[in-house]
Amino acid sequence: MLNTGVNELPSAGRSFKLSACIREMRMTAGYFFEDIQVGMEAKLSRVVTDADIRAFAQVSGDDNPVHLDDAYAAGTMFNSRIAHGVLTASYISAAVGTKLPGPGCIYISQTLNFKAPVRIGDEVETTVRVTELLPEKKRVILACQCMVNGKTVLEGQAVVMAPSRPA
Repeated sequence: MLNTGVNELPSAGRSFKLSACIREMRMTAGYFFEDIQVGMEAKLSRVVTDADIRAFAQVSGDDNPVHLDDAYAAGTMFNSRIAHGVLTASYISAAVGTKLPGPGCIYISQTLNFKAPVRIGDEVETTVRVTELLPEKKRVILACQCMVNGKTVLEGQAVVMAPSRPA
């Protein structure tokens, strides 16, 4: 039986209703802090498209021609257009926010070390792995890696706060 209890969440003079059954359903795709163990990992794969790069440029305001202009990019050390580094990093955010820990987690910090460019058509394989748990603050430390054709293009570490199991 679904729990149909409703919580009122005030915000800027408005109130939003969040059904308890929706909260429960959201957590089925991820993990509560109490269920996470060191060594757990999640993977996500994404092929970078021209449309992704153009949309990211539009949303972020980063219209650096190395990402958008074939002629300009041909004259750079990369010899062709490359994806925004932070577009690649956003795949880490997707893995953290949808898989491990998943829905309800909150980013605290993220380090990023860019190792190689990502190009249109590259399939980026993203892996996040739990390396440490900090129970007193419900923090999860994750090693993060993005690879293309077996080569690391981005690595770093994320610190996130995972939701606790409801009492």
